[in-house]
Amino acid sequence: MDYAEKTDKELVRLSRRGDERAARELVHRFERPVFSIVFRMVRDRELAEDLSQDVFVRTFNNLDRYDRSYRFSSWLFKIAYNLTVDHLRKRELPTISVHGAPDALTPERQEATSLNLESDEEAPDDRLVAKELAGELEEAIGGLREDYRTAILLRHVEERSYEEISEIMGIPLGTVKTYIFRARRELRAALSGSYDDSED
Repeated sequence: MDYAEKTDKELVRLSRRGDERAARELVHRFERPVFSIVFRMVRDRELAEDLSQDVFVRTFNNLDRYDRSYRFSSWLFKIAYNLTVDHLRKRELPTISVHGAPDALTPERQEATSLNLESDEEAPDDRLVAKELAGELEEAIGGLREDYRTAILLRHVEERSYEEISEIMGIPLGTVKTYIFRARRELRAALSGSYDDSED
């Protein structure tokens, strides 16, 4: 049985029956995006790893509550979002820049969860510029308020629809659009200096 070719919902069904390989495949598929979202919310590598593990424990303990009419990934991200928000509210952790954090991502983990603005078709100089802009964008995103940051990451990193983001974050669709609009506006303002020397 090739688990890699099965859909998320098929893997959930098998996991409910106690199939450990199916459960491992689900973790393999979603450990990177879950860690990415959690890390960018808490800005602490070790804490993000611990919380991500808690997300999967909670997910598998509650598989019987999963509604198959929704995408599994949306349900999983909702668990990740709620668990992380609960932790932040209890700890009242401050938002800090990823570049100034002592527990910042390792190079390998950062590459796996980074915003990719590069293209294989670009010249080396263009790829260097794209990498620099990606770093500046990461820093700018780190400066957003928590709900703006989560919405923009779900939209542009995880490529979730507005409807899915509404479900994940538990907020109205109109609020999602407002958060993303305001986040983009703040990011444009933060990055405006990057384009001062650019040519038309």
